[in-house]
Amino acid sequence: MSARVVRGRIDRSGALVSADGPLLRLQQRAGAGLDKPLALPHLARLVALAQRLQRDISRPLYAADDHSDVHALVRIMPDADGASLEISDWRTRPVSQPQAPAIADTALAPQGWAWECDQQLRMIALRAGIQAPPVPAGWEGCSLSELFELQPDDDGHFPVLRALARQSRFDAQRVRADGPASRIAMTLAGDALFDATGRFTGFRGVAQLAEATAEVPQTATLVDPAFGSLPLSDPQFGRRIDGALRGPLSRIIATAETISGQFDGPIRADYARYAGDIAHAGRHLLGLVDDLADLQNIERPGFKAAADEIDLGDLARRAVGLLGMKAEEKSIRIDAPRVDDKMPATGEFRRVLQVLLNLLGNAIRYSPDHSQIWIRVDREGDRAMVTVADQGQGIDADQQAVVFEKFERLGRTDSGGSGLGLYIARRLARAMDGELTVDSAPGQGARFTLSLPARDA
Repeated sequence: MSARVVRGRIDRSGALVSADGPLLRLQQRAGAGLDKPLALPHLARLVALAQRLQRDISRPLYAADDHSDVHALVRIMPDADGASLEISDWRTRPVSQPQAPAIADTALAPQGWAWECDQQLRMIALRAGIQAPPVPAGWEGCSLSELFELQPDDDGHFPVLRALARQSRFDAQRVRADGPASRIAMTLAGDALFDATGRFTGFRGVAQLAEATAEVPQTATLVDPAFGSLPLSDPQFGRRIDGALRGPLSRIIATAETISGQFDGPIRADYARYAGDIAHAGRHLLGLVDDLADLQNIERPGFKAAADEIDLGDLARRAVGLLGMKAEEKSIRIDAPRVDDKMPATGEFRRVLQVLLNLLGNAIRYSPDHSQIWIRVDREGDRAMVTVADQGQGIDADQQAVVFEKFERLGRTDSGGSGLGLYIARRLARAMDGELTVDSAPGQGARFTLSLPARDA
């Protein structure tokens, strides 16, 4: 149809008070007219959303009459007296052409939800099956990651974000959502939607209750007042740590990957890289939640870590990659091992990386701005070593005696760190037949050295 902009006006009650010809004809074919409530359900939902958010929104518009389907882009500009509409890229096609099913016709199990979102993953429609939990109030305009707590797959990836980048179908995106009395585990599947010009407009799909895990006890995700009194050896401590950290980390990762992928529009390249680093670090931390949840296992006699073949030089460079942006914020230069600096050793890959992230994170936290941190690998006899040295204020002899104890924070009272990192790091080092030591003096910085069994290259 015409490429011109079609305009309309909605008053505060939701009635269409003025409209150009194409919009007025659609309103009349829907059984209404001027000064009558807007009779186009999709457009009416979008208008209500813009008025609720009190900001301009632009969304794909779908409508239909007896002869054709309409695909367009609508901009809705709310104000104190209602909202103004600007509809562009108005295109029609015969109803006989194949098209994606409307949400009302989407195959939906009685216990599931049908949903639709736009190209920015903001919810446009949501409908519950006859036996499904009721949909949350205020879902309109929420992002997919706000309505559903996205969970990574076994490889640490999010199928919906991969599909967004590829504009393709996805399956088996694990999520959690709010049920009437507890958190419920679900899986999402969705098809990519495109307008008449082939432009990607969003996803439409279903959310089904996960098999055999439909209900997740509410107590698993809440922290009660007695949490702080639980000993680390209590199995509930690990479960509650998992519940307290996994959800927020999943949200951080999903949001960071959305920013990094620039799905909401282009951003500065360094910001995109920063968001990618956040997502990368979040995925790593999410993998470590299980380690923290099993902290009581570290405390048990006989705890042993895996004996992987690792390269301390490679792991040191990985740690720098994860925390490099944090160092740049303080203008700290990290002198890391070169690519050809290899130091074969035996230890559990993820545990060693955890130790190095703790050491490097502490070095960044306690180093002055514009200083330098060195990471070196070396070998003495049958021991492979990696040392993290900084130019911080140093640690006196009394502090060195207790720095590896629980809840010790190098004498600091600020908000950085929990005081468990070095304790866990040394326990992990010893579980891998290694050791973690410190060499320091006040005003001369600190040198933390992790030693592990060496391995011949």
